[in-house]
Amino acid sequence: MNNSAPLPPMPPGHWLWGHLPERTSDPLGLYLRGRALLGDVVRFRMGPIYVEQLTHPDHVKYVLADAPARYTKGPIFHKTRPLVGNGLVTSEGDFWKRQRRLAQPSFHRERLAGLTGVMTETAAEVLEQWEPRVKAGEPVPVFTEMMRLTLQVVVRALFGVDVAAHTKELGEAFTTALEITNERIISPLPYKPWLYRIPTAKNLAFQRSMVPLNRIVEGIIAQRRARGPAGESQDLLGMLMAARDADTGDTFDDVQLRDEVMTLLLAGHETTATALAWAFHLLEKNPEQEALLHEEVDRVLGGRTPTLEDVPKLRYTNCVFEETLRLYPPIWAIPRVAEEEDVVGGYRIPKGDLVLLVPYVTHRHPDFWPDPERFEPTRFLPENSKQRPRWAYLPYGGGQRQCIGNNFAMMEAQFILAMVAQRFRLRGTGAPVTADAHVTLRPHGTMPMHATRREKQPQLQSA
Repeated sequence: MNNSAPLPPMPPGHWLWGHLPERTSDPLGLYLRGRALLGDVVRFRMGPIYVEQLTHPDHVKYVLADAPARYTKGPIFHKTRPLVGNGLVTSEGDFWKRQRRLAQPSFHRERLAGLTGVMTETAAEVLEQWEPRVKAGEPVPVFTEMMRLTLQVVVRALFGVDVAAHTKELGEAFTTALEITNERIISPLPYKPWLYRIPTAKNLAFQRSMVPLNRIVEGIIAQRRARGPAGESQDLLGMLMAARDADTGDTFDDVQLRDEVMTLLLAGHETTATALAWAFHLLEKNPEQEALLHEEVDRVLGGRTPTLEDVPKLRYTNCVFEETLRLYPPIWAIPRVAEEEDVVGGYRIPKGDLVLLVPYVTHRHPDFWPDPERFEPTRFLPENSKQRPRWAYLPYGGGQRQCIGNNFAMMEAQFILAMVAQRFRLRGTGAPVTADAHVTLRPHGTMPMHATRREKQPQLQSA
């Protein structure tokens, strides 16, 4: 290793806390300014911890795809273990590779085709529930509603009819557990299991929420086992139970199934909801792009519910969501730990330092994104994307640990965007909309918006 390589440049910071105060008050601004002032490799000091921010697509590719063994997930992800156990998000090494091989076929686009009805039926139900608010002129809390909608979708997609009697209880318990897990992740306290056993109000609330979660999930798994082979089950749990490693014959045991189900509830819920909420905010601020979306939805669907066959025809709808993911990537920062000393971009990365990839910044890199703050969905038309480096855009990460549910999320978002645009026009209440850059890049608050029916639009109906 070239120990003579210099450390990356570091902006001035507090004599004791370094850049931690800025990281706490304005993390997005801190990382944007770092790249703008000092380039694609920048060093920060967060109290006693040193962080290297890597922004260039080549550096992102190196960390995620070329040298993943040198850059591991590290202890921050362990804070999710009380919720998701040793699932795909938290596991490492050979155990993770085995899990990924088993789960991957269930998320191929062809296997997800049977879940499109779950997505559209759930969206139609939620939109119908907006009607009393719309008639009364009351704002719809769009972020809250997207969280509710995407949680219902992923619960039904996972369990099918088995969960019908438990949907409300499961949803409430999981929401509580997720919010407390998010608070634990952003806490400066290290991951120590004993800390979560101290009888604080939050720890007790988390423990209470896990009782019905585990009871329902483990009970459904046990019922499925008792029935025998999953057969042609179209829900994700059935697909996972039927999964078998072609080389070894391995299958998921009940503990692993429970952990993967919890992981899918975690990963398949908040991120999609967050991006959808930002999409509606961006469309309101850009009426020309909103009009193009409405035109496409009306032309392709003609008032009916979208189907799988409509997905390739809803090109602009897909571009709207892709551009939203560029400007507001839900996973706005991807941390890794340097397991050995390395050199990236001519600068030394010391062993043990935290390496931070920041999609929020890479997605605004002026070398690859002209006028980067402008909302322009046509960037993602195939003819406009072919010259752009693959690793300039990473809303779902990349490399061997790319999000396994990206096809599910894209299909779900496309349907929901189309169905909302088909029926409603959303307008803000005048309240400012700001971003909370914590675990995900959430809008602050509930994002209330007035929903008005689009004129001369037929009622949604089955295709």
